[in-house]
Amino acid sequence: MSAYRDFHRRSIEQRETFWGEQAKLIDWHEPFGQVLDYSRPPFARWFVGGRTNLCHNAVDRHLAARGEQKALIYISTETGQEHTYTYRDLDAEVNRCAGMIRALGVGKGDRVLIYMPMVPEAVFAMLACARLGAIHSVVFGGFAAHSLAARIDDAQPKLMITADGGLRGGRAILYRSMYDEAIKLAKSPPARVLILNRGLDKELKLTAGRDEDYAELRAQHMSDRVPVTWLESNEPSYILYTSGTTGHPKGVQRDVGGYAVALAASMKHIYCGAPGETMFTTSDIGWVVGHSYIVYGPLIYGMTTILYEGLPIRPDAGIWWKIVADNKVTVMFSSPTAARVLKKQDPAFLKKYDLSCLKHLFLAGEPLDEPTHRWFNEMLGKPVIDHYWQTETGWPILSSVPGVEKTPIKFGSPSFPVYGYDLRLLREADAMEAAPNEKAVVAIFPPLPPGCMSTVWGDNERFVRTYFTSFGDKLVYSTFDWGIRDEENYHYILGRTDDVINVAGHRLGTREIEEAVQAHPNIAEVAVVGVADQIKGQMPLAFAVVKDAGKIDTAESRAREEKAVMDTVDKLLGAIARPARVHFVTLLPKTRSGKLLRRSIQALAEGRDPGDLTTIEDPAALEQIRTAIGSKS
Repeated sequence: MSAYRDFHRRSIEQRETFWGEQAKLIDWHEPFGQVLDYSRPPFARWFVGGRTNLCHNAVDRHLAARGEQKALIYISTETGQEHTYTYRDLDAEVNRCAGMIRALGVGKGDRVLIYMPMVPEAVFAMLACARLGAIHSVVFGGFAAHSLAARIDDAQPKLMITADGGLRGGRAILYRSMYDEAIKLAKSPPARVLILNRGLDKELKLTAGRDEDYAELRAQHMSDRVPVTWLESNEPSYILYTSGTTGHPKGVQRDVGGYAVALAASMKHIYCGAPGETMFTTSDIGWVVGHSYIVYGPLIYGMTTILYEGLPIRPDAGIWWKIVADNKVTVMFSSPTAARVLKKQDPAFLKKYDLSCLKHLFLAGEPLDEPTHRWFNEMLGKPVIDHYWQTETGWPILSSVPGVEKTPIKFGSPSFPVYGYDLRLLREADAMEAAPNEKAVVAIFPPLPPGCMSTVWGDNERFVRTYFTSFGDKLVYSTFDWGIRDEENYHYILGRTDDVINVAGHRLGTREIEEAVQAHPNIAEVAVVGVADQIKGQMPLAFAVVKDAGKIDTAESRAREEKAVMDTVDKLLGAIARPARVHFVTLLPKTRSGKLLRRSIQALAEGRDPGDLTTIEDPAALEQIRTAIGSKS
């Protein structure tokens, strides 16, 4: 692994030289005078003085060489629609949208809140904001009014861009009541609202003086050409909100130049994409993966990107593989949750299509268990690469880097620290570096590399307090994730430091127990939470989805299967990690983006209020938890 090690070492020991080289992957309107200014730790400023623009790098610079190449392919299995936009088409639509936004009074530095489903107009809006130097904040379409209002008050947008609704599983989710209520609740509501009418809300009425119809306004700006607003590299490009321990969402603020360079470098070194090839990322534009690897990353690198509205198993479990085959996808990016959903389906769907075009599949978003990783790799017949990153970093922290060196994959491991990250595993007790196979906190010694968050929007003090005070006097960024590394430096993520169960003085990561439960051959998916126990402090409780329901169709067989699962945990982790109970359910409570609602499960198990459930995918899942534990709350 000498090539990878040398590449990583140089990125840490010769930061300015290394990143100065990577900066050549994007266009600069004016060159930067200094690669890194780290005079005010932990705040890092990258490519100081350089002027550039994300929209120019994603669209304009490709027009001469690849104007007629496909840039954006929109596929909706919800509506049956497909639309293809070349780079020239994308340029025209983005300029029209920028003209519309400008006409509504938005300029450089103004905030625009985008509350949209997975439709092309959402991408046009993001790029149009970037073109104008406006700061966009994309909020996942369908967030409830209180959540939306909190983000409005923090960002104080001049304009909201939204739609009449989104679609999921054939069901319309109408937005009007949510954004109207959010605007009423907000202390600093946007003055104007631009609404895309998809024909989903038959009773949609515009509010005079506030609302504009997207199609009508677009018709007035068909020939607009809006000049690029060149921004200094460290000016903000967007705000993306992520949950905080205080209940008040944190606005992750991203810069312009550092982000563009980091994404371009990742497309080359990590994802191994190439201009003219196609990338299919199955996320949502409301999440960081959608920002980085549906919109900006592939387009900056001159690729074709696929925007998909729909589910992975509708109309059948082969839909994603059909998209890959039909569009000659070379790079695919999905999540462990999706992998586990597909694992439960007939493998014939995976084998039905010619996937010879695909180089590899990347998974991220939560820890990937070893059985699922191994299964997917074997079934796909292509490298399945687990990698780990956060909303805060904007691009991978741990990953195999096949563009530098094709290192062996270890199932269940996101491999190694990515170039640019001075990553260590630090013991919580003394902030010293952990030994191999010793569980510790995944930490990064600053400066954070380009592309990572610049600060918390409007709150520098919160940025420092939240991320850089976990290790006493050491100024170190905490990911708040547990990890271990083996003797060969392969890393494993065990789950959040706040998802730890303390059983009679023994600290157990829920992820560790989940992996052990899932090692039982009949378990498809599991969530483990810590519940209060009068004697031992906490005890783990497991909620599991089985592959073969026929094995738990009687009380006797359920008890037998529960004991078998506990025996598996005993064997892998010891009796101390054995769940107090294993409850069998048919689905687990998750957000619409696929995250398990462990806190809500834990609250129900302890007889408490499950909290904010605005993002839950299926409320019936919580009812199953209540039934399983006999809760009346």
